[in-house]
Amino acid sequence: MPVLPPAAGVAYAGGWPAQQLQIGDPMSAHEAKFQVGQIVHHKLFDYIGVIFDIDPIFQGTDEWYEHVARSQPPKDKPWYHVLVHNAAHTTYVAEQNLEPAETPQQIMHPFVERLFGAFDGEQYALRRRTN
Repeated sequence: MPVLPPAAGVAYAGGWPAQQLQIGDPMSAHEAKFQVGQIVHHKLFDYIGVIFDIDPIFQGTDEWYEHVARSQPPKDKPWYHVLVHNAAHTTYVAEQNLEPAETPQQIMHPFVERLFGAFDGEQYALRRRTN
C-alpha cells in the first residue's frame, strides 16, 4: 500500500498520524453504508469530513479503543478514516457515529488534493494511482 507523505504541521486528534495515512482497496458498497469520497457528518462531535478509507472491522488497538472510543461502538462493523473539514488531522470513526452530510460541501484539509480529484457537489472522485 502506498503511504502518503506527511504534510507540514499535520497533527492528529483521535485519528491516525499523518505519516501512517495509507490508501487501501475500498470495501464493496454492499458491506458499508458509506463510500470513499462521501461527505459525512459525525453525530456525536458535530463535524463534517470526507471518507478516505474504510476498514471492514475495527483495526486499531484495544488500548486506543478503550481510551478514545468511549461510546464503545461495535468492533465488528465498518470503521471509516475521515479527513476532518477545516483541520489538519484525521479521525477513525465507527459506522454508527456517521450519517450523510445534509449539505455536502468541499472539504478543506491538506490531504484532499493528494487523495481526490473533482468534487461533483455531492462527493469526491478518488484520484487514480499511478505506479
